[in-house]
Order: sequence, then C-alpha cells, then structure tokens
Amino acid sequence: MSETTAHGQSQSVHVQAHSGQQHPIRLYLFVWGLLFVLSAFSYMVDYLGIQGYIRWFLILVFMMLKAGLIVAVFMHMAWERLALVYAILLPPVLVLVFVALMVSESQYTIFTRLAFFGATP
Repeated sequence: MSETTAHGQSQSVHVQAHSGQQHPIRLYLFVWGLLFVLSAFSYMVDYLGIQGYIRWFLILVFMMLKAGLIVAVFMHMAWERLALVYAILLPPVLVLVFVALMVSESQYTIFTRLAFFGATP
C-alpha cells in the first residue's frame, strides 16, 4: 500500500468520524422556524379567545410538540441510541398514564362517597 493511499484512507475515516457529529445549519434554522410557528399558534389560542377543554388541549399539544422538537434536535436525542431515548422519554409518558388512571379513579371514588354518604359532608 503506498503512502498516499494510506494517507487518503486515514483522511476519509477522519472525515466520516466527524461527519456524524455535525448537523447542517439548515436543520437548526428549520426547527427554529417550526418553534416560532408553534409558539404563534399557541398565542393565537389566547388571542382568538378559545375557551374550555379545547383551549387546554391545544395549548398542551403545542407545548408537547415544542418540547419534543427541542429534545430531539437541540439536545441531539434524535441521533441517540433507542435504549437511551426510551430511558429518557418513557418515564414521563408512564407518569402521564398513571396520572390519567388516578384521575379516573378519583372520579369513581367521589361518586361512591356521594352515593353512600350523601351530598352533605
């Protein structure tokens, strides 16, 4: 193997090792634009005067989308191993599931207490 071939191969390995760590600036600008648009939508919910459960649903959806974009791109979770992603993202999802179960259980508990003891405390 000649010296120039070995040097060329070492340069290509060096470039390949660093190319996985660099992301194009266009990606960051695109995500920044999406965050701006999602924030504008979130503010429009208040500006348009949307009320009730749909208001809170929209605000939470926009918040989760923005948080997901930030975690995926700016914290580089989109390029991590799947096991690490599960270790970081799965516990909050499970907490939300358990909170939903507790809310449904609380409705059942208050219903049975009112049925058994009556409406007065």
